[in-house]
Amino acid sequence: MEEVVILIMALLFFAFLGLGVYVTVKAVGAARRGVDRTITQARRTVEDTTLRAKSYGQPGMGGELAQLRLSLRTSMRATQEALSTGVASDASLTESLALFERLSEYGHQLDDELRRLERDPDKERAAGSIPELRERTEQVVSSADSLRWAARDRARKFADDDLASLSEQIRMESGALRHWAAVEPEPGQEQDPARQNGATTGAEQNWPRTAGTGPGKSEENSGSTAQPGPQAITGRDPNVPTAYPWQKAPRPESTT
Repeated sequence: MEEVVILIMALLFFAFLGLGVYVTVKAVGAARRGVDRTITQARRTVEDTTLRAKSYGQPGMGGELAQLRLSLRTSMRATQEALSTGVASDASLTESLALFERLSEYGHQLDDELRRLERDPDKERAAGSIPELRERTEQVVSSADSLRWAARDRARKFADDDLASLSEQIRMESGALRHWAAVEPEPGQEQDPARQNGATTGAEQNWPRTAGTGPGKSEENSGSTAQPGPQAITGRDPNVPTAYPWQKAPRPESTT
């Protein structure tokens, strides 16, 4: 039993030891890659600054070669960054990125050739090869710019389509939230004349008739310009005496 416990403890010890070694190696590798990336970026920044200074401050063949190298490096770096960023959200850029990798091989060869030409002691022969190198540089830069702008236009088109679709959905949702707007008229909008006439007629039919206006009165006596509706004709009660406005009220008879 004790041997089994010792064996298990030994296995656990070696497992933890191996895990610690693996983690240490990964951490050292990540730190080394970070240092190498920092050194490469710093070296690239120094080279770009030097090329920019030569292109503006050094006349003749040296300044022209520096200008060619600077334009080549700037275009290739911008295209690589645009494609690497876009391929994460658009898988169709994978083929474009593969084409750029092939183009990068020619770009690196051209940059190395321009660098060697800067240090060539035969300045006359080096100056004679500048037109051909300029043409090649412009071709590589044009191809890189074409890939970069095509990727940007594609991303912009997708963004515009998404924005248009989102705007349409928001418009429909806003209309659904304002569902009462289809029932109530907006301010300043006239109502239907038939509905207005119907409402007025119904109001006139519900008005109470005054005591002095009857079916036998004319429009001049009643003083109303509205046409009354049809009235039922009934006979007069003979037991109720007719009252006229000029008659006086009868006096009550004396009981004495």
